[in-house]
Amino acid sequence: MSHLEQQMRNRDREMVPRALVVGMFTMMAAALALVTYEQLSGRANVGVLVEAPVEASRTVELRHEGRGIYTVSENGTVLASSADELGGFYGVMGRVIDRRRIAHGVIGTPPIEIVRRQNGHVAILDPATDFSVELIGYGADNIHAFARLVD
Repeated sequence: MSHLEQQMRNRDREMVPRALVVGMFTMMAAALALVTYEQLSGRANVGVLVEAPVEASRTVELRHEGRGIYTVSENGTVLASSADELGGFYGVMGRVIDRRRIAHGVIGTPPIEIVRRQNGHVAILDPATDFSVELIGYGADNIHAFARLVD
């Protein structure tokens, strides 16, 4: 074996240092052990959203009107539009709901329900796909866009 071949073998062997590989698998095993312990200990989950009872709700239709514009209407009366000032979040949520409906094979635009829960949170419920979005962490203006529809 030539000197160059020996150098290449040594170099290939040290591309990923052994200590790094051992450390990676040690961290993986430690994480798995921690998760297993927590699950088997019976301790209650923390940081999990608890759905509060519904305080107020409104059934509306969120319809795509073309060119990226979505309207929120009730019984044919337009309540809001993504073209309105600070109304762009209607379009964002409209696209999310449309995508879910395509994935679930839902045809048409069945109504959605906007709810205010007793804890003050606002949620969008789509009974056609059994999908719900709790509007937490989307920004005050975006949450207010839907919250004002149930006030």
